[in-house]
Amino acid sequence: MQPPSVRSATPAERDLVLQTVVLGFGADPLNRWFLGRAATYLKTARPLFDAFGGGAIEAGSAYVTDNFEGAALWLPPGVEPDDEPIGPLLAEAIVPELIEDALRLFGEMQSYHPTDPVWYLPLIAVDPAYQGRGLGSALMKHALSICDETNTPAYLESSNPQNMSLYERHGFKTMGQIQVGTSPPVHPMIREP
Repeated sequence: MQPPSVRSATPAERDLVLQTVVLGFGADPLNRWFLGRAATYLKTARPLFDAFGGGAIEAGSAYVTDNFEGAALWLPPGVEPDDEPIGPLLAEAIVPELIEDALRLFGEMQSYHPTDPVWYLPLIAVDPAYQGRGLGSALMKHALSICDETNTPAYLESSNPQNMSLYERHGFKTMGQIQVGTSPPVHPMIREP
């Protein structure tokens, strides 16, 4: 079986990229914890994910498989999430009784984020209909080869324990575990080049 090809998405493909990410994160423990009902998730996920990782599209570091079965939004050094829309989106969408815990959780996640330049992976997703075909690995290999070439560490937060073995196979090490109140655990992970 031939490995899937991976390429950079273009700005004109933004909707296709984000649709894959929204679909792939539909059962993500963290997102479903703080966004609650399916209707809230479906209304909020696309603009939230665009603000969180959409800068990768303009930077040329949003990587996709041939038919958008998988997508990885990597933020290279110097590219950050667009914080301006994130606060209002979360304020409107977070389950009210979880706001305090969610804000504490996000604060703890931020405390792990390296201050030195890193390639940051806020979002990687494979359409559930195509999982188990090596697409996540192909997306990881593509970006990590750039990290190795530029001698730059890679960083992510795993919000789904099922994905940790993928990250570990690609050299990521767990930095700790974050859990606040009833939140699912989140694991910040780093990979040295």
